[in-house]
Amino acid sequence: MPELPDLTVYLEALQARIVGARLEQVQLASPFLLRTVTPPLDAARGRTVRELRRVGKRLAIGLDGGLWLVLHLMIAGRLHWFAAGTPRSRRAALARFEFSSGTLTLTEAGSKRRAALHLVEGEAGLQAQDPGGLELQGATLAQFAARLRSANHTLKRALTDPRLFSGVGNAYGDEILHAARLSPVTLTRRIDDAAVARLYAACREQLQLWTGRLRDLAAGEFPEKVTAFRTDMAVHGRFGQPCPVCAAPVQRIRYADNETNYCARCQTGGRLLADRALSRLLKQDWPRSIDELERGA
Repeated sequence: MPELPDLTVYLEALQARIVGARLEQVQLASPFLLRTVTPPLDAARGRTVRELRRVGKRLAIGLDGGLWLVLHLMIAGRLHWFAAGTPRSRRAALARFEFSSGTLTLTEAGSKRRAALHLVEGEAGLQAQDPGGLELQGATLAQFAARLRSANHTLKRALTDPRLFSGVGNAYGDEILHAARLSPVTLTRRIDDAAVARLYAACREQLQLWTGRLRDLAAGEFPEKVTAFRTDMAVHGRFGQPCPVCAAPVQRIRYADNETNYCARCQTGGRLLADRALSRLLKQDWPRSIDELERGA
């Protein structure tokens, strides 16, 4: 799932390409992509793009008259850009947004259709799309600690809950916890102030680090290599490979649709997280699917 660093780079690329452009039309290949009926999608046609925002893990395109196109890419949704006058890919697209400056397409890998498009009106309509997670880069340590301890979850669940923190998902959640040297299954109400401070610093450092890396990778072009798995990540997606800090093999926890990667030596005092007590803990604390997590179930 594209997370804050990926979405930030998407946003910057779109700002350079569609702000000030006119939306000529929107073509949908699947009627299930559009999740709202009022205002009708045709109301967006002919309007000029005035601004863009990130709302949690959603991208919002602000149009004349206070209308907002809100895209939630979910797990496998990706954006592609074709400048005016250049040939467009024949790859099947769920949606095509024809702007005066070029065409933005939305594709989704796999057979499950989770990506969503909303057309909402005004600031109130846009804010209704926000799950309410705290923006980590602008938060103080006190605000972070209060939000973290507002409910008793495992650290991994807390970091990736969109109602608690904005823009963090499975991939960067793993990287943050590794950088903070904390177990993903530690309960939020059991960690001390020093651990909270380490986690706060790791959140800000990792999100800033990866935003910079992805920005450099795009090098001013539209980002086409948006993925949750990168070779220079410390633990995420690296099961069985050596931890870059201590060289111990990276471990994993799998429950339902979720997988967590961690280093036992760096994060859990050498203990492997694979007993029945852990299974019961995850069953109580984790939703069974990404869809449930994003819906706030």
